[in-house]
Amino acid sequence: MGELSEGLTQVLIPVAALIGIGFALLQWFLVSKVRVSAVADYNGRDNGHKSSLLGDAELETGVRVPEVTAKCAEIQHAISVGATSFLFTEYRYLTIFMGVFGVIIFLFLGSVKGFSTKSEPCTYNEGNLCKPALANAVFSTIAFLLGALTSVLSGFLGMKIATYANARTTLEARKGIGKAFVIAFRSGAVMGFLLAANGLLVLYVAINLFKLYYGDDWEGLYESITGYGLGGSSMALFGRVGGGIYTKAADVGADLVGKVEQNIPEDDPRNPAVIADNVGDNVGDIAGMGSDLFGSYAESSCAALFVASISSFGLNHDYTAMSYPLIISSMGIVICMITTFFATDIFEIKYENQIEPSLKRQLLISTVLMTVGIAIVSFFALPSEFTLYNFGGSKVVKNWHLFFCVAIGLWAGLVIGYITEYFTSNAYSPVQDVADSCRTGAATNVIFGLALGYKSVIIPIFAIAVAIYVSFSLAAMYGIAVAALGMLSTIATGLAIDAYGPISDNAGGIAEMAGLRHEIRERTDALDAAGNTTAAIGKGFAIGSAALVSLALFGAYVSRAGIKTVNVMTPKVFIGLIVGAMLPYWFSAMTMKSVGSAALKMVEEVRRQFNTIPGLLEGTGKPDYANCVKISTDASLKEMIPPGALVLLAPLIAGTLFGVETLAGVLAGSLVSGVQVAISASNTGGAWDNAKKYIEAGITEHAVSLGPKGSDAHKAAVIGDTVGDPLKDTSGPSLNILIKLMAVESLVFAPFFAAHGGLIFKLF
Repeated sequence: MGELSEGLTQVLIPVAALIGIGFALLQWFLVSKVRVSAVADYNGRDNGHKSSLLGDAELETGVRVPEVTAKCAEIQHAISVGATSFLFTEYRYLTIFMGVFGVIIFLFLGSVKGFSTKSEPCTYNEGNLCKPALANAVFSTIAFLLGALTSVLSGFLGMKIATYANARTTLEARKGIGKAFVIAFRSGAVMGFLLAANGLLVLYVAINLFKLYYGDDWEGLYESITGYGLGGSSMALFGRVGGGIYTKAADVGADLVGKVEQNIPEDDPRNPAVIADNVGDNVGDIAGMGSDLFGSYAESSCAALFVASISSFGLNHDYTAMSYPLIISSMGIVICMITTFFATDIFEIKYENQIEPSLKRQLLISTVLMTVGIAIVSFFALPSEFTLYNFGGSKVVKNWHLFFCVAIGLWAGLVIGYITEYFTSNAYSPVQDVADSCRTGAATNVIFGLALGYKSVIIPIFAIAVAIYVSFSLAAMYGIAVAALGMLSTIATGLAIDAYGPISDNAGGIAEMAGLRHEIRERTDALDAAGNTTAAIGKGFAIGSAALVSLALFGAYVSRAGIKTVNVMTPKVFIGLIVGAMLPYWFSAMTMKSVGSAALKMVEEVRRQFNTIPGLLEGTGKPDYANCVKISTDASLKEMIPPGALVLLAPLIAGTLFGVETLAGVLAGSLVSGVQVAISASNTGGAWDNAKKYIEAGITEHAVSLGPKGSDAHKAAVIGDTVGDPLKDTSGPSLNILIKLMAVESLVFAPFFAAHGGLIFKLF
């Protein structure tokens, strides 16, 4: 039984994080070699022989090449400026929120023992003294701010990289689909590795700084670290909701007027909403997704660390075993690095139908390699036998038990990814059936799409259920926390294939707006269709991990609030359960309606421009892009506040007025219904989008029979796609944050609720 020494662990974790950051910078350097400026050198040399593609690229629809490149650079600049200014405005609002919420955390937690600075007897480690509750309040607040900053940084860096890479992908598409794929994938990898490594590094540094004060009081240390997860997810919520409303208002507005009324193609430069639409892909799908997965990652680490600190790891001060969650993440970064080479260097893509298999292969390779990695970590970092906290009792666990817990989380993630792909990719029958139903109009398309979404929930739920049962049986609540970490251990690869989607989407938009040749647009469309599916896979991962994470946080909350059992048959708990199950619907209603009303404003603005700007449809007048960007920005900033307030206030109100048991019910209810709504919403939307792409691409005879762009079946498909937009990009992905955020918030505020909660029941 080889056990890692404490000194080695202290070195290995930050080294892995720095390797991850270094690898991200290397990928970024490789992407930056594609020049986007009017004065690049065009001698058409490609591997030493003159490339025919670059030869005839000279006559890009009658435009000389330098002009095409200049046009691409100009569009890229417009998208980048739009995205940056939106995020800065959003972060100004969020800074105020961070300040206010930080004060709330401090006041609530400080008031538990009346702001006293005396040491307390420990809750779990009997006979020892722990640091005062006031220290917990201060350090939870600091951890909250650290998590919030890291989350914001993750989203912002992702957006910067995506807006840097989109035009480069378009320009590489002239040399062939393989080249374009590699650029888009590398840029996704930059984001994936930066995020995974940053999250790990900041958490590691925070733990070590907090240790300077806490010393041997590990219980208090890891209690206050839970604030890190809260900060990460609260920023992610606003990023996801705000970005989602922004992107979909623009998308729905652009599609309804452009494609349905005016019959102009998608991303046509004459469409005034087209820049806002492409900006939206970056602020919603990239910045929002980045913050979201960072939140999941931070929370599952916090839940695992907290449960471990009240088990024998924490009581015996076994540093290496305590750091098991962090060592798994470090291993994940290294494994994902190896996996990336398979996509960029080992297998070369030559045909369009190789793109999706290559991305799926990424998932499979990283999962198989990571299984070996987990086995190594479990063997070296854990003692052969130890006890884990199990709701007041303790459970004796062997190290191979934990290997199975992490591995089953990892493989459940793969199953969810593959099932999501089956239901949202146009290579399989579910999406083809939805496309086929467009023959008879939009209504049947909507019916088939909804049915597909509901049906796609079945297997992921079974996968999550099996993961929960096995990991809980083997290692109680800690098992569930590390299963969630297992699912997220390959986050760098997951994010890379996820960020790849919006980058390809933007590349297609730039190709269309810069007037590149038809076959280049076909190549970027093929990249984009695969990107739609990988985005759905990414959302599947986010939702599946959210379910496991919030269950682990729920367990940590129950033990921290001092609840012995949660009994569904007591009215206190049951009312919480039924109200909690309603919250995802309330939240979805708010976000969907926000998209609808913002899209309405956008449609009116686009119509106004088509009617009043002379020569706009003929291509002689210039549309006013800035006005559409402003509509999206204003709408999303105004509309992100109510849903955000709902999620953040629900646990505070339930805990303060109704007490810890009702809140336990609310958490269980929101978890159970939120997962179902989220999976079905994001898969329905993804399927409708790809059914439309299936008809447009016209690759099979069946697709050709459904008609070219502009046929009745295609118009029905566009309507389905438009209905699905807010489902798959606003309410669906935001729901997983609702589930996690409520759980982590309850965990952070648990001491307050336990001491002062349940006012209403105390009165009566």
